[in-house]
Amino acid sequence: MRSTFLAALLALAPLPVMADAPCGGDFTTFLDGLEAEAIASHGIVRDTAAAFLSALRPDPAVLRADRSQGVFQRPFIDFSRRLISADRINRGIANSNRYDDIFQRIERDYGVDRGVLLAFWAFETDFGAIQGDFNTANALATLAHDCRRPELFRPQIFAAMELYARGDLDPATTTGAWAGEIGMVQMLPRDILENGTDGDGDGRVSLKSSAPDALVSGGRMLQSLGWRRDEPWIDEVTVPPGFDWSLSGLDTTKPAADWAALGITPRDGALETALPASLIVPQGRGGPAFLTYPNFNVYFEWNQSFTYVMTAAYFATRLNGAQIYAAGTPDRGLSGDQMERLQRALQARGYDVGAVDGILGANTRKAVQSEQIRLGLPADAWPTPAFLSQIEELSYEPETLRRRYGRPRPRPHRRNRYCRCHRHGE
Repeated sequence: MRSTFLAALLALAPLPVMADAPCGGDFTTFLDGLEAEAIASHGIVRDTAAAFLSALRPDPAVLRADRSQGVFQRPFIDFSRRLISADRINRGIANSNRYDDIFQRIERDYGVDRGVLLAFWAFETDFGAIQGDFNTANALATLAHDCRRPELFRPQIFAAMELYARGDLDPATTTGAWAGEIGMVQMLPRDILENGTDGDGDGRVSLKSSAPDALVSGGRMLQSLGWRRDEPWIDEVTVPPGFDWSLSGLDTTKPAADWAALGITPRDGALETALPASLIVPQGRGGPAFLTYPNFNVYFEWNQSFTYVMTAAYFATRLNGAQIYAAGTPDRGLSGDQMERLQRALQARGYDVGAVDGILGANTRKAVQSEQIRLGLPADAWPTPAFLSQIEELSYEPETLRRRYGRPRPRPHRRNRYCRCHRHGE
């Protein structure tokens, strides 16, 4: 069974960057270039490189999966409810008990909380049940040949060759996610080379079949990415009435004690007042609110999707006994098509929102919040249909508006726009 959804979660993870990576053209010529570079720049023996590359073929299914990222258009509440269930929590707790000695070792050696790894294990492969059946070598070659992100995937091919030379990867039979990740916690070849660890003591690193190997390797990788021992990553909080929402977002960091002085209170337990923290409202001021600590930022080294990171971080706290978040009553957000319209309108106003993909990512959130501040709106970075209408009015020339609406629309005074939106809960 192909796990397009799980692979999509992994495709946004950051990968090593290589400038001006060659791509495209005849696939056989492309493979010849890989062989030459492997020998000249990566110390791969000619026979090893030739044998690894000999059977590689482009996989159109990989490209189709790479273009299908609609799952990330879901808002946090919908996304988290889709991924988190009572059954998944129960199985997470059962696995915590089953591998208690392994998790104790990880916590001792790497300082990574078991809830964090259990959440990744659950989301990436449903505790090892769905690891993907794409040929790994073909997937990496296909994505490196494709000229959308070759600089991200080309280095992974040479790492895969090194694993092949060690006897840890077979280009003909090794399978995984469509973006080249392997094993129960879905690690890329370079990550396996750098962090793969024998967790069960059998002398091998078997990330596909050994949960101890996969978990210990994942813990070691998180430590290498900057995970801080004995520190939290996220706390759900309550925000007081009249709060200045322009302070929310990952770009604003204050000691948690300063947030407490502004009236931010934890729903359970106590804040880590000495740690720097940011206030995150993934669905705006009407939805759940969280304080995030430095360890939260490490999640983005694993996966760059804001919604995935929020959900994985929250799920880790649930596995450790936290209560269900207070969903509140968020204002209606945008559909994928509406989000694309907003991104184009923001681009027209000079903002760098990255790709126009219908996903409310970090750059789009920043742009939304900047425009909310400029318009005098509550600046919670959550765009609504009313906000989209305002931005489109401001962003297009009269001829564009005439084509869209049949005639130029009047541009109301800023104060009137604010009042109209305020009456509608914006």
